[in-house]
Amino acid sequence: MSQHNALHRRQALKFLGAPLMLPLGGTAVGSLLTGCGGGSDDSAAPTASFASASFVAMAAPSLTTPADMAKTLVNSTLMVKFSDDSSQGYSLSYAPFFTTGDLVPDGKGGTILAGGYVDFAGKPIVDATVAGKERQFFSDSPDGTSLLKLDNPTVTGIKGKAVFAVVQFEYTTWAQDGKTDMYGKLPSPIAVLTLDQDQTTGKLTLVKYHNVDTAPAMGLWITCGSSLSPWGTHLSSEEYEPDAFTIASNTMFKAYSQNLFGDATKANPYHYGHLPEVTVNPDGTGTIKKHYCLGRISHELIQVMPDNRTALMGDDATNGGFFMFVADKEKDLSAGSLYVAKFGAGFSLDPAAAGAPLTWIKLGSATSAEIKALADTLKPTDIMDVSNTDPADPSFTKIWLGGKVQWVRVKAGMDKAAAFLETHRYAALKGGSMAFTKMEGTTVNIKDKVAYSALQNMQSSMVKGNAAYNPDYNIGIDKALNAGGVLAHTLSTGQKDSAGGTINSDWVPSLTKTLLVGEDLATPDALGNLANSDKIGAPDNLKFSEKLRTLFIGEDSSYHVNNFVWAYNVDTKALTRIVSMPSGAEATGLGVVDDLNGWTYITSNFQHPGDWGTPLHNVVKATLDPLVRANYKDRFGAQVGYLTGAVTSVNLAKKTV
Repeated sequence: MSQHNALHRRQALKFLGAPLMLPLGGTAVGSLLTGCGGGSDDSAAPTASFASASFVAMAAPSLTTPADMAKTLVNSTLMVKFSDDSSQGYSLSYAPFFTTGDLVPDGKGGTILAGGYVDFAGKPIVDATVAGKERQFFSDSPDGTSLLKLDNPTVTGIKGKAVFAVVQFEYTTWAQDGKTDMYGKLPSPIAVLTLDQDQTTGKLTLVKYHNVDTAPAMGLWITCGSSLSPWGTHLSSEEYEPDAFTIASNTMFKAYSQNLFGDATKANPYHYGHLPEVTVNPDGTGTIKKHYCLGRISHELIQVMPDNRTALMGDDATNGGFFMFVADKEKDLSAGSLYVAKFGAGFSLDPAAAGAPLTWIKLGSATSAEIKALADTLKPTDIMDVSNTDPADPSFTKIWLGGKVQWVRVKAGMDKAAAFLETHRYAALKGGSMAFTKMEGTTVNIKDKVAYSALQNMQSSMVKGNAAYNPDYNIGIDKALNAGGVLAHTLSTGQKDSAGGTINSDWVPSLTKTLLVGEDLATPDALGNLANSDKIGAPDNLKFSEKLRTLFIGEDSSYHVNNFVWAYNVDTKALTRIVSMPSGAEATGLGVVDDLNGWTYITSNFQHPGDWGTPLHNVVKATLDPLVRANYKDRFGAQVGYLTGAVTSVNLAKKTV
């Protein structure tokens, strides 16, 4: 190409430069999605604007190259097409910020343990399960990640521009003895990363790691997926809220309380199962507050709509529901109204089906402060009567909870407490369609006014005839689908709740259809996959890119030998595998930022590499286990990072210059 055109193309490619398209090897790329022109002697030249993007798929790794199965593998390509029919290709790869257990810079001239656990007072929690090798616990399960910028950062040592990431750590799988199960027994850390963004390449380099003090939130319980709010805060999660009625026998929660407070009985179950929000400060620190008015459910990943008020919430539970919160004020989740969906007839796994209409049952309105006050003072028996057997009393209502039947009755004057502290039971009592199994991440396609929700699997309470199935919920399938699927919700204005009250939102789901489903295999394939590896399997994280018109899907599958990240173009309907995680690891931390100082980023983490399942990993375990152990700290480490890209091909259309 001519020098003139070469300059033009470099200008035209900057925006997708880094993680999505960081040009490795030092070649700068110029603005892509924002078009080009200006700022050089080429500004008078004809320009081409961004037209579309697509991905060229990578094959799933196999035992012919076992090293590929034991690491994060990215052999996919992003192809970008311009309005003049020219195109640019980027070969994608993976760049980690750190592996958990690394010593990383604390911004004060020292180091800090990445993913390290601390107690309520900020002191390290020590793993003493191997005598003579005592060490601070660190997580093997990084999860939700938000990437953002602030207008006036004050962190020192930045050579380009300061970018911040908030990363939360869901749990750690095992103590170092390899025998002591640590799931849910440690208070989840959450960290702010300060990253130095190179303005030539878009590359991100970690310069400061700061542990957020979670004491104001009473510690955090099993933080899973997350999202970036429209106003630039990190919306965290607390998954699998502890059942207050059975807390006395919950050994996991007692261990959590012991590790957090040094007292096995101090933690209050009503302080967990809520929505924490992290605000990043200009100096690279962070502050946290917990919102108690969005319902106490299995929070996985919420999505706030463009109105800055409406939040859609998945519910990662058996007999889970689809919830919505509408805040009283924009950019403020501390007060509002909580709703649960009631599905009409028509739910189907067939993407061609018409879909099921939704109505919304209002559960109540509250402020976070008033529900926190109730949580501080009430016991579960103050709120509800609960029986596991039929009390033969018509004042009780039969519900389904966690795959089992219960009978519940709200005490006089306790409806608000029940709605916000016993949300699962109360939503079922009020007629919500509490039928889903593991509704995970939710995201939004703003242009088309469609939200998407991932169902990791479709089992148990969703299957007709199952003991957890209730036909009144109108969510029933004939046979379990372990591989799960993705739902699409049409978002509408002018909606009313089931009592006739106006819902103050223009982003209310009114119809639900199935977008994508996986495929269970009748018998395992040669590698051991239990679900078709060329289709989604147990989708979890979801993020949508408005610029790329692409839904990104991360897997948490017990049915794929390697979990994948997929790109689904909502216009072409093409589903493309773009990342393969280390075998036994879950794909987490999925995030997309279309424009961050002129660059586009896709974040991606993974958890618990080498977490071998039976029979899923029977074929590969002997070969892969030593490789995974060598790569990731004997399987105790996991990585936080992002995708990068190098220019691989240029196709310039003919045009007059």
